[in-house]
Amino acid sequence: QGQLVESGGGSVQAGGSLRLSCAASGYTYSRYCLGWFRQAPGKEREAVATFDHRGLTNYTDSVKGRFTISQSTSKTTLYLQMNSLKPEDTAMYYCAAGFGVRNWVRESDYIDWGQGTQVTVSS
Repeated sequence: QGQLVESGGGSVQAGGSLRLSCAASGYTYSRYCLGWFRQAPGKEREAVATFDHRGLTNYTDSVKGRFTISQSTSKTTLYLQMNSLKPEDTAMYYCAAGFGVRNWVRESDYIDWGQGTQVTVSS
């Protein structure tokens, strides 16, 4: 089991940009998958963007065209570039790691979670 540490959250106005980072350590098995989830106040946590073990990406519809997920070659750092931010993107953003992820939106497929980084978008 590894460790995930997020950074890069903050407060921005609508239309602005933020870049989140997640430092992943302690993963010795290469076929793990990293992804981003978020949880807004009063709502359930939802998948935002993830990689699968082949390096292919998944995005939830509400962020397509605005957010881009990327990772370092060594898979030790995960990024989420967020552009054209909207107030509805306000949430705590979490980095997650999983092995053998079959359903990229399913929380239970991920075994490790970071502490989260807060993103607040004002109108």
